[in-house]
Amino acid sequence: MTGFAALKGALHPWSWSWDIRSVNARGLDMRIRVPDWVDGLEPAVRKAVSGAVARGNVTVGLRITRDADEGALAINPAGLDRALAMLAEINAAAARNGIELAGTSAADVAAMRGVVETAQTEDDTAPLLKALIADLPPLLSAFNDMRRHEGAALRDVLSAQLAQIESLVGEAETLLDARSEDQATTLKAAFARVMDSAETMDGTRIEQELALIAVKSDVREELDRLTAHVAQARSLLTGDEPRGRKLDFLMQEFNRETNTLCSKAGFQPLTRIGLDLKALIDQMREQVQNIE
Repeated sequence: MTGFAALKGALHPWSWSWDIRSVNARGLDMRIRVPDWVDGLEPAVRKAVSGAVARGNVTVGLRITRDADEGALAINPAGLDRALAMLAEINAAAARNGIELAGTSAADVAAMRGVVETAQTEDDTAPLLKALIADLPPLLSAFNDMRRHEGAALRDVLSAQLAQIESLVGEAETLLDARSEDQATTLKAAFARVMDSAETMDGTRIEQELALIAVKSDVREELDRLTAHVAQARSLLTGDEPRGRKLDFLMQEFNRETNTLCSKAGFQPLTRIGLDLKALIDQMREQVQNIE
């Protein structure tokens, strides 16, 4: 089922943005793209998604940025020792050459490279993890709201297609009497040709064979099953539980009965209906792949 949702959040000094999207798939396939330095986040996301989604190719993305700050300043003892030693050496060299230097202030020393540095702090990501996990329910709720909206539209499409199948099955049933008359005429002609060319053959046996052909060409069972499948599909469309796999299987059964109908038809108007059914069922199978 197609779906998309996005969410933004912030907790000093971090800010972030979520997005989740899905396309149709036979099962549940998750791609989780979250920073690995937030310990425990990926398993939490997988658990939340698998609890809210039963089918689809789902991708979850998270981008986190840290607010820029100057941080605390600290003296680097090694850098200070190097700076003072250098100043002492310079003053000594100047004195040997009779040069008097101006006094050096603490600010001058602090400005020297390597003396004062920005202190690096270790971030505690536990509060961030808690805030990110709290985002998952509203994010998945918005995601599923869109999927439900898509599902409602898809249900209307499938319902209309089921009505077309029902109409075609009804049209096929009205052709059965005309088909029977056509078959009877054909069978009688075939029987007469056989009797004319095989005078020594058992007439009763020939009649039995012709009757068997007529039984094997009966399509009422296929039409009855198609009618039952329509009723079952409508029942699935009105349910609340995940039903994509059941509908996918039912589409295979629709296709099986229609193929049998076409192979047994032997009557041009009925063959046309069978081909129309096949085209319609193929369209439905594509749509059913989008249903969870």
